Amino acid sequence: MIQPALQKKQRIILFVLLLLILVTIVIGVGMGYSSLSFDRVILTLFGHGNFKEEFVLYSIRLPRMLITLLAGMALALSGAILQGITRNDLADPGIIGINSGAGVAITVFFLFFPIEPGSFVYLLPLIAFIGAFLTACLIYLFSYNKNDGLQPVKLILTGVGFSTALAGVMVVLISSADRAKVDFIAKWIAGNIWGSDWPFIWALLPWLAVLIPFTLYKANRLNLLGLSEPVAIGVGVSIEKERIVLLLTAVALAASAVSVTGGIAFIGLMAPHMAKALVGPRNQLFIPIAILIGGWLLLFADTIGRGLVDPDGIPAGIMVALIGAPYFMYLLLKK
Repeated sequence: MIQPALQKKQRIILFVLLLLILVTIVIGVGMGYSSLSFDRVILTLFGHGNFKEEFVLYSIRLPRMLITLLAGMALALSGAILQGITRNDLADPGIIGINSGAGVAITVFFLFFPIEPGSFVYLLPLIAFIGAFLTACLIYLFSYNKNDGLQPVKLILTGVGFSTALAGVMVVLISSADRAKVDFIAKWIAGNIWGSDWPFIWALLPWLAVLIPFTLYKANRLNLLGLSEPVAIGVGVSIEKERIVLLLTAVALAASAVSVTGGIAFIGLMAPHMAKALVGPRNQLFIPIAILIGGWLLLFADTIGRGLVDPDGIPAGIMVALIGAPYFMYLLLKK
């Protein structure tokens, strides 16, 4: 039974986060190489802007901000699931190699397969999922011991090793590619929000629409998996089955996000920790908050990065890393 006071606190925090996201979007759409004043943004939103203002808002700024928001939500939820099933607070799809697996798959697809413009956008999340899934399976196998089960510390170390190795594979793959394709992959590695058009939103949205409710449905299972294995088995949880299903969910979320945003780490690490600090470790309470925090963090990082350097800005992945790397070191020392 969740205490009414905690439920009330959760609702207040969710409202504040939604308001913060809305304020960031309003500020963000006015920033950039072609700036829009606040009053012009409001008028353009209500259909009273000129052609240039409508083009900047609806074709450039708004789709980019929405895709950034959705991707941050997906990465945060993926991190929350991974931390739950591994019982390791340092788990994150970027740190343990899942993002790198998706990146290698996208690189191979982009470099060596014929690409149909009409289907390219919608194929990317699927291609990324295949690469991330194969990587996750290998990491899981190397981290699993039939006597002790999944070993969380070994999983982190194995994931970091895979991430480094796959980064090397990507360098080898692009070493003989033509300049245009190398530029695209380099931007992907840096975490540049390249999928900034409406079709990318429609490609990502179905994954979130299905997997967020599914994860919330499985929240109680995540609570039980966070306990010791004998306790979870004692209350009737099929540990390996639940872990595999939830691992696939985490992989799908991370892969769908990085397929359009590039290699972004640390969102899945920071957002769940911040949410737990606010409302405690119960998944039903902190997961909705973590989702909104993750979306806002990536949105904020991309907005700041765009505002610092004209016209291309600093990639969101680099901005997030500047915040996330010290936070990761703090958690590492703390644990």
